[in-house]
Amino acid sequence: MTNNVVCNNQVTVKGTVATEPVFSHEIYGKKFYMFQLKIQRPSEMTDLLPIIISKNSPFFSAINIGNKVCVIGQYRSYNKYVEIEKKAKLILTVYAREIGFLSEDEQDDSQVILEGFICKNVIYRQTPLGRKIADIMLAVNRNYGQTDYIPCIAWGKDACWAATLNVGTKLKVNGRIQSREYNKKFSDGTQETRVAYEVSINHLEWS
Repeated sequence: MTNNVVCNNQVTVKGTVATEPVFSHEIYGKKFYMFQLKIQRPSEMTDLLPIIISKNSPFFSAINIGNKVCVIGQYRSYNKYVEIEKKAKLILTVYAREIGFLSEDEQDDSQVILEGFICKNVIYRQTPLGRKIADIMLAVNRNYGQTDYIPCIAWGKDACWAATLNVGTKLKVNGRIQSREYNKKFSDGTQETRVAYEVSINHLEWS
């Protein structure tokens, strides 16, 4: 495969197709479908990542449950209005530009390179066990004046450095996309299990 992804937003994920593609949306007569890619971490935890692909893509036929594939694309976001909460929710997906088959013995992987600007104050915190964490919202420019907003997490020394940075600082990050479940509680006392997605940073640079 040839990687033709723009340099400020590059994603390569390797895993197993976990769901059949289902219709997601249509833009200018072009239909897009979503499927889930299951990726095993080295820790043996599993991430389920939503992948978006055009129905017209020559790689669409590769999406069959159980196929081991490599997806090359971009990490994208959009806002979706949630009626029960009366507000917009940030939705994150991997937009697939290319998909190729993998051998059964090839390891799963998740790699993302992003270059953008801090667009919210960095939130620095520590876990009960003393692990240092910084939550960063990165604004990554796309073509035609669009911007993707990507939640990222820095750890340890990188978290301490990130906590000193201001809104507007340009960052380049390398990491992996990960998923985690959480319980969303509503004002009527009910709750719902949801999945959050974020970039776990392995390395960051700023200017």
